[in-house]
Amino acid sequence: MSTTTKQDTFKTINPTTGKEIASHKYMTNAQVEESIQQSHKAFLKWKMKSVEERAKVIAAIGEELQNYKKELATLMTDEMGKLLKQSNQEVDICSGICKYTAENAPEELKNEERTLLNGGKGIITYSPMGIIYGIQPWNYPSYQVIRYTIANLVSGNSVLLKHASNVTGTAKLLKDIFYKAGLPSGLFSVLVIEHEQSNAIIEHKLIRGVTLTGSPVAGEKIAKKAGAALKKTVLELGSNDAYLVLEDADVDLAVKKSAMGRIYNNGETCIAAKRFIATEKVYDEFKEKFVKAMEALKIGNPKNEATELGPMAREDLRDKIHEQVQESVEKGADVLCGGKIPEGEGYFYPATVISNVSPGQPAYDDELFGPVASLIKAKDNEDAMRIANDSRFGLGGGIFSKDVQRAVELAEKHFDTGMVFINSFGTAEPSMPFGGVKDSGYGREHGGFGMKEFVNVKSIMSMKD
Repeated sequence: MSTTTKQDTFKTINPTTGKEIASHKYMTNAQVEESIQQSHKAFLKWKMKSVEERAKVIAAIGEELQNYKKELATLMTDEMGKLLKQSNQEVDICSGICKYTAENAPEELKNEERTLLNGGKGIITYSPMGIIYGIQPWNYPSYQVIRYTIANLVSGNSVLLKHASNVTGTAKLLKDIFYKAGLPSGLFSVLVIEHEQSNAIIEHKLIRGVTLTGSPVAGEKIAKKAGAALKKTVLELGSNDAYLVLEDADVDLAVKKSAMGRIYNNGETCIAAKRFIATEKVYDEFKEKFVKAMEALKIGNPKNEATELGPMAREDLRDKIHEQVQESVEKGADVLCGGKIPEGEGYFYPATVISNVSPGQPAYDDELFGPVASLIKAKDNEDAMRIANDSRFGLGGGIFSKDVQRAVELAEKHFDTGMVFINSFGTAEPSMPFGGVKDSGYGREHGGFGMKEFVNVKSIMSMKD
């Protein structure tokens, strides 16, 4: 591995105040290698446990998360600025994932039998592979970790985590919670490292798989490095999800859910509603009510109960989204509300709606990772679906229509995304697969699918004479 040359330490910053929370030290290459070796040793013992034995530990982790709920939720809000009430919700969904996994893993991972052509017996096993390396973002500091970690631990693998540096405190607290719940030592390791060290880990002979949640650019780089080393990957790479307001939509419901879907988690969500495509018949009504709803949102301290929109996680992220808004305006878009960086401390950005959005603008083509909504007029329902699919992304999307059966048919046969939400907005559900297509990545998590992404689907055959 290359040596760490840039700096030995870094600071985490509270985006609400712009002030330092804590200082963290990067690991040396020797420490990283020791973590990998310990992870492998732990795996060799863990893989021998039954799924039922592993599931008991997973269930205990879910319970322990609740014991640390207040501390964990407060830390997440301090580190990345999400509303405290939403941090509490995040802890709950993490516990829910643990519960679902513990209850369903024995059935999902049980051996299967087949009858061979000559009448012999075939057995299919879902065997653990080894160390799975996860590179995770800051926007859901606990959920992103739990999403891939719990599935892989119950499958019998061990896990390494490289978390986003600005939520390092959350990563370390999760490690403490895991081990407090009874997870055997070495099975979950937090690597506080730089990019060059991370690249070397992907190439390490003991690493058997790599999972990343991040940008398409990051996904391309990780997939290339992992592919060159013949390591399997799962990539979740964000999106610019389209939400369709069809001709027969309940406009008031669409407005309510669309506003919530755009600013939930301060708008920093991969499956957030981002492009709002309203048909000509309802466009004017939707626009008027949607802008009014966005303008009315209360921005402020995320720990205050009345606050509906907190700060963005980092100053550079706020600068980026403001540049995307400005570039879109320069190319013909109009700002209907928001669009200006407020004065004062913290990395706040107002709820913003942009209209006259068209191809060639960041508001149409790219992911706006913050509280900015793109409003697009479609001729009719068919045109709305065309515009929705006119994207290099394909993670999630939504349809607002009073005809739920027709909406489900549109979702199934025409919407080119991994997830579609009917008359609501996207949230994680432990029992349903999570993932996308096109530039939004590949592979699935949740719903039992994540448990089988990094296993050896092994065929064992007893042939008849």
